Amino acid sequence: MFPRLRRLPATAASALVVALGLAGSLLTPASAAPAADPAYKVLVFSKTAGFRHDSIPVGTQTIRDLGAANNFTVTATEDSNAFTTANLAGFKAVVFLSTTGDVLNATQQSALQSYVDGGGGYLGIHAAADTEYEWPQYQQLVGAWFKSHPAIQQATVRTEDRANPATSHLGQTWSRTDEWYNYRTNPRPDVRVLQSLDEGSYNGGEMSGDHPITWCHPQGSGRSFYTGLGHTQESYADPAFRSLLLGGIRYAAGFAKADCRPETGYTSLYNGSTTGWSQAGPGSFTNTDATLTSTGGMGLYWYRAKEFASYSLKLDWRMPGDDNSGVYVGFPASDDPNSAVNQGYEIQIDATDSADRTTGAIYGFRSADIPARDAALNPPGSWNTYEIRVEGERLQVFLNGTRINDFTNTDPVRSLAQGYIGIQNHSTSDDVAFRNIRIKELGGTTPPTSTTYEGESYTSSQGVQAADHTPASGGRTLGYIENGDWAGYAQASLTGAKTFTAKVSSAGAGGTVQVRSGSAGGQVIGTVSVPNTGGWETFRTVSTALSGTPTGPVFLTFTGGAGSLFDIDTFTLGR
Repeated sequence: MFPRLRRLPATAASALVVALGLAGSLLTPASAAPAADPAYKVLVFSKTAGFRHDSIPVGTQTIRDLGAANNFTVTATEDSNAFTTANLAGFKAVVFLSTTGDVLNATQQSALQSYVDGGGGYLGIHAAADTEYEWPQYQQLVGAWFKSHPAIQQATVRTEDRANPATSHLGQTWSRTDEWYNYRTNPRPDVRVLQSLDEGSYNGGEMSGDHPITWCHPQGSGRSFYTGLGHTQESYADPAFRSLLLGGIRYAAGFAKADCRPETGYTSLYNGSTTGWSQAGPGSFTNTDATLTSTGGMGLYWYRAKEFASYSLKLDWRMPGDDNSGVYVGFPASDDPNSAVNQGYEIQIDATDSADRTTGAIYGFRSADIPARDAALNPPGSWNTYEIRVEGERLQVFLNGTRINDFTNTDPVRSLAQGYIGIQNHSTSDDVAFRNIRIKELGGTTPPTSTTYEGESYTSSQGVQAADHTPASGGRTLGYIENGDWAGYAQASLTGAKTFTAKVSSAGAGGTVQVRSGSAGGQVIGTVSVPNTGGWETFRTVSTALSGTPTGPVFLTFTGGAGSLFDIDTFTLGR
């Protein structure tokens, strides 16, 4: 934070301290979790109905050893009868350790799906992707099915996400020997890719240069994590691989937080190169191992190469203790950091302060949702990820994938509609590090290609209410929808709209969404059916083309049978 009433003397921009480390080097792997997790249980399942890996025993023992050092106990089994609703309820995570073939019957499959969708965790290792080909939902759970592999050989693994608890100890590249799977489909559109293979570094890659090998994703109310590493016995003696497994287990169990939403279309502003960046005010940032670390202050390191309008800004940050920093958005170009203070907004990073000045707050203007923030926040010493989403004068903050703030600017002195972004170096005693600063522009002042709206953000309605659903965007949906209900969205203009897409869930009768122009009785310009998706926490996407040249705000009317029909998480207008 900057003191809001104090102006700093103008100074020449401080030089960036560049301390170049060895690119791609491995950091020291953590042998234990950063802080003690509550005691919990993990089920390790290693049944095989096809090829059997000789690394299964050492893999099982490795997970037992990790548990002994990190406060979880392991039950190892090859008995499919362990997959009952009652038994799975006793575990925080289930590990599929190089399972192969058809290992679960329909009842056991249903128990596993309900367990994960209901809040449990799944972790697949290596041949877990060579499993349950006759069960379509398993492909969604694991992310992708095995296709083939070349001979065991050395390859270069790229670490795409260095904030995830499974990969934060790794450098940008990692040279290792393993059996490298090709997959039947590329999982990237549906998962957050943590690691990928450089297909030019080995022989036999068949995924056209985009080769994910480790990934994670939300699954209903639960979590899924998969790594294709772990074929060889030697893998399990590698401290870096053991740390990857530990981070994956802690994420699957719900103790380590991470943004595992799919991510595509972002442009890097900083991932080691400081081109385009400039220091305003005193202090600086060191640049080592593709990590910026604040030193001295009170200054601002800002990206002066381009001004941004409508965008999603993502960055990873870490503070070792009760430190202080922040991310500034929406300020004018200036080498005086006070311009950001007086004409921009700061998204705070500070472990302890008043509610409107602590982590996730719009500093001095709006507190974060503190319970949501606390539930999503990793402790000091761990990496966290912000998404700062700016659309017009609306600013939303997501912490590790969870929305914790939603603020709309009404100050005539400030505007979020156009401005620069920057990170703060607060003082000598405040050490905060940043990684992987990237941005996706959402359309600027011209109509964007598509615009997404929260279903619960209606401005007029009949019959409907907001409903809490953890896996939904922002944790809420438009709910309690019955036949004849409707919702209007004054902020959602139909001008230029050609398609309507909605993310929906239903454990009820399903029904129909009618897209109307201008009012609840306006012209129907599109109709889409919503099926029973198998549960209120299980979301699917439905879409329809829109007819004519609609104008005015969106109104959605709902038809169907008796009782609750469906929920709407978000809807998107495509142009």
